[in-house]
Amino acid sequence: MPGSTPASVTASTSSARTGSELVKAEKSNLARALLMFWRNKIALTGLTIIGLFLVVAVTAPWLAPYDPIEIDLSQQFISPNREHPFGTDNLGRDILSRVIAGARVSLWVGLISVGLAMIIGVPAGLVAGYLRGTTDTLVMRLVDVFLAFPVIILAIAIMAVRGPGLTNVMIALAVVYWTTYARVTRSVTLVLREEDYVLAARSLGGTDLRIMWRHILPNGIPPILVLASLGMGSAILAEAALSFLGLGIQPPQPSWGSMLSFGMQYLRDAPYLSTFPGLAIFITVLGFNLLGDGLRDALDPRLRQ
Repeated sequence: MPGSTPASVTASTSSARTGSELVKAEKSNLARALLMFWRNKIALTGLTIIGLFLVVAVTAPWLAPYDPIEIDLSQQFISPNREHPFGTDNLGRDILSRVIAGARVSLWVGLISVGLAMIIGVPAGLVAGYLRGTTDTLVMRLVDVFLAFPVIILAIAIMAVRGPGLTNVMIALAVVYWTTYARVTRSVTLVLREEDYVLAARSLGGTDLRIMWRHILPNGIPPILVLASLGMGSAILAEAALSFLGLGIQPPQPSWGSMLSFGMQYLRDAPYLSTFPGLAIFITVLGFNLLGDGLRDALDPRLRQ
């Protein structure tokens, strides 16, 4: 009839409005999360610490006042002074330069190990949570096998088999931590797979791979992002522990953990050998933990309310 609106046009208009409303809602939630993060002083403190840590790590070759591996036996065990603010070790190497160089090693280990753990764990948890059934059982039982061992013991076992070194440290930490990302991703997927938009996509003929990639994974990123931020601190701490035990970064390459281990021998006469690397580990891990807590508060809708 003249003047009547076809049903198809009405449906498309309604669909367009719904899509526009969803986009506006997503932008509103993002703006609200950013505002809450910006108002969180603890989160900003963590972000500032991480920012300084990144700047030091990236500019380490130019920022270090001395060569971190250069030996000068005429400068042995100099207490902190104007020329050597953190002092020198038994080989005359500048402690400040070695702490700065160690920041680059820690950043590299944290980024690569967490990245590898996410590459393994996120798809595994996504598939297990979406498909459920036998696939879920197999993946979770494999996760249980890895979780049966304490983290540091499993990392030590892997390093004992593969040998010490930077690459092996990153592989060992990725193998140890992928289970955490798999469990979190699975729990998020189990909730999201029952949402209306996922059911609608499934009813419209969307494949499992497309639904997981386009609908579930983007909405499950916030908790994974928070976990990755906290995981960076854990990875740096684990690398320091392995290097402290002599299974991580090997001399003469500087590492905060190996510097701590060496300083233990002279703790009474030259405590600065261990104090400054220990403070570097403490401040960096604290920064990642504060950042992770701030991201959790900002990205969790329940906490925002």
